[in-house]
Amino acid sequence: MQKILIMSMTAVLVLVLAAGVCVAETKIGYLDIQKALSQSESGKEAKELLSTTFKKYQGDINSKQEELKKLKEELEKQSTLLSENKRAEKEKEYATKLKNYQQFTKDAQEELQGKDKELSQKIYESFEKVVQEFGRKNGYTLILDRTQGVLYADDKADLTDELMKLFNATRKK
Repeated sequence: MQKILIMSMTAVLVLVLAAGVCVAETKIGYLDIQKALSQSESGKEAKELLSTTFKKYQGDINSKQEELKKLKEELEKQSTLLSENKRAEKEKEYATKLKNYQQFTKDAQEELQGKDKELSQKIYESFEKVVQEFGRKNGYTLILDRTQGVLYADDKADLTDELMKLFNATRKK
């Protein structure tokens, strides 16, 4: 009986010591992927590209809005002077242009969102490779994304800036 107790105690002691060794070797870090995507050189270039595309669409949207506004004002001013057929024709023209405008803005918005998603995905995939290589080289057990549910992490474990510098440097090669 005493031998079994001693063997059990020894086994528990070995497990506790092994767990302590495992914990001591565990290295965990995190990064804020949203910050990294938006503040890296690739992220800034993608933002600039999207901004340029948005401005182009915004100019077209503004001119179409102005055209619609003038057409509506003209229709309102002339509605009492126009014959029933002419007024119906103008209203149909306005409705068609309004529908075209709405479709154009919807298409522009969808294109911008698609382009944003595509660019972000490319940057994310490249960044992920850098993170994996960094983690292996520096002995990390785990590197988490701060934006995916980490409620607390010590600032000392934040690798975002270091990984961004590494990502930017690998881009230049």
